[in-house]
Amino acid sequence: MRPWMMMIVGSVALAGSLDAQQRQEPGFSARVQEWVVPWKDTRPRDPMADQQGRVWFVGQAGNYVAYLEPASGKFKRFEIDPGTHPHTVIVDNQGRAWYAGNRNAMIGRIDPASGAITRFKMTDPALGDPHTMAFDKRGFLWFTAQNGNAVGRMEVANGRVRAFKMPTANARPYGLMVDSTSDRPWFVEFGTNKIGTIDPNTLELKEFALPDAGTRPRRIALVSGKVYGGDYVRGALLQLDPANGNVVSWPLPAGAQSLPYAMAQDDRNRVWVAETGIQPNRFVAIDATTGRVVGEAIPAQSGGGTVRHMTFDPRTRFIWFGTDNNTIGRIEVP
Repeated sequence: MRPWMMMIVGSVALAGSLDAQQRQEPGFSARVQEWVVPWKDTRPRDPMADQQGRVWFVGQAGNYVAYLEPASGKFKRFEIDPGTHPHTVIVDNQGRAWYAGNRNAMIGRIDPASGAITRFKMTDPALGDPHTMAFDKRGFLWFTAQNGNAVGRMEVANGRVRAFKMPTANARPYGLMVDSTSDRPWFVEFGTNKIGTIDPNTLELKEFALPDAGTRPRRIALVSGKVYGGDYVRGALLQLDPANGNVVSWPLPAGAQSLPYAMAQDDRNRVWVAETGIQPNRFVAIDATTGRVVGEAIPAQSGGGTVRHMTFDPRTRFIWFGTDNNTIGRIEVP
């Protein structure tokens, strides 16, 4: 078997002790499948499926953008500027891949057919380290800049950027998503105990303080108007209701050892969290209304190392993830 055809497959039946909520989903099971990336020790991360079923990802340590064709197991790599160290890749409705130049203050766009790269330099020093990105419906690309302590907005049509600097010092905006209903960007502030948002109409920036001063949210998920964050320090899932500012906290199965990192929401009112403080890393599905864990934790077949980001593809109902153990993987969501 060729290296690019290697994969790791596992199927986990989620049984065990079930509470009343969990019994509403009898036979809940999930299949995990991972493909070994042919470029060793390159930290493949932040995968996202496009309209053709190709799964784009970046090699942060290997300084490349690539995609996987899951049906064949083949990979294709695109060379980018030295020193880019890309952090995230997202795909627009034209099938073009946009990647964050985390070390060279730029956002790049790749034409998959020709491999041609269009470069958008960050003109504001506060946006020198583009981090996590998401499109809205108005033609803007929103992104975090952790070291610059800012959130950026770039006009896709012309590359013009605007920086929204955090009112909290050393807030380190990190995970970011755009609410598909309100078109409002939400982000977590990993350097403090806050979750922030920007009104898409007035461009007013608002921060919500989380009750525990030691809380450090790292990634974010959005379900039915509620905002969810993983508390990397306290090992909990947080739920923020923006309507009244109320916050609920639910402990994760591994507790303080869990180090929740990657997060995603599926189409059945569940938030998925990667517990990265234990080996192998484990994926936990949580009912977004009750905070109850659905079934048992699912281990990463490769061990994971650290699973840093996950995305849910509603067309196939797969959650895609990358691991520090040099794999791209998916969870077939029940």
